[in-house]
Amino acid sequence: MSVRRPRLSDVAALAGVSEKTVSNVLNNYPHVTERTRSKVEAALAELKYRVNLSARGLASGRTGFIALAVPGIDNPYFAQLAGHVIEAAAEHQWTVLIEQTGGANSVESQVIAGATSYFVDGIILHTEALDAADVLARHEEIPLVLAGERSLDRVADHVVADNVSASRDLTQHLLDTGRRRIAVVGIEPSDFTASALRFEGYLAALRGAGIPPGPVVSVDGYGRNTGAAIVPALLADEPDAVICFNDVLASGVLHGLLAAGVDVPRQVAVAGFDAIDETAYTTPPLTSVEWDTQDLARRSVELLAARAKGGVQPPRKVSVGYRVIVRGSTAPAPRAPGHR
Repeated sequence: MSVRRPRLSDVAALAGVSEKTVSNVLNNYPHVTERTRSKVEAALAELKYRVNLSARGLASGRTGFIALAVPGIDNPYFAQLAGHVIEAAAEHQWTVLIEQTGGANSVESQVIAGATSYFVDGIILHTEALDAADVLARHEEIPLVLAGERSLDRVADHVVADNVSASRDLTQHLLDTGRRRIAVVGIEPSDFTASALRFEGYLAALRGAGIPPGPVVSVDGYGRNTGAAIVPALLADEPDAVICFNDVLASGVLHGLLAAGVDVPRQVAVAGFDAIDETAYTTPPLTSVEWDTQDLARRSVELLAARAKGGVQPPRKVSVGYRVIVRGSTAPAPRAPGHR
């Protein structure tokens, strides 16, 4: 005897609201009170209700959609990643819905546990705010793959890049060019985000060379305008090299240094992360860590597809490659007078 699939009317009855209200929540209608939305989402979770798109013509019972949630599509790195995810998803007959989270815990939580999860066959999330407890609290029947750097092992399938090794290699490159006072911008060692992992790699390279850490400059954001604005404070610490959290920030720092009359790289070298397209065309071209975003996207979609087929197995962790692309912004430092 088959078990009847929960209907919209069942959700409405359990939540004590109308079917129209349930529909409004599922369609993310903005004028639903938070209390009502919470009641409906609790009922959806209890009944394990899924939007029955098969009734609209999808005989397979799949929705045909997956969600990709990233902090900001205005960042060229995430735009590039989204393009690769769309290509990989097409091979599985999936259409990709893009969610922009702003790196906010509340929005990321809504993506994996709110109405979005009822419309899709799975979610790829590049998280910057959720912790392990947040991820474990999601609806476990919705396949989830974490993509990116945040350290959240053993709570969901995870595709990562080795930020520690990449940052160590980038810092070592600057040391090899003769730099000895290397500043970091936007990298805070306060949690398990990419910034902390990159800071760890930076410190490891300096320890290996017997050189103390350079200045650490905090920022309020990671845009070009922020990078340019912090240049005066940066120069007050007299670095001979700067490693930035990402290339967008590094492009702003590079612009601010040149506007201040600083010769890059003769006086100050600049490097970043992500190797976005524009870095090949800055003045001078920017040295950067390039992640294999195509492989990251492909692996993420493959893990999602495997998880969507069902079965129980422990969360898997997959690493993707990187390389340091050396360009004109980190040419060797000039030798001191009389140095041979």
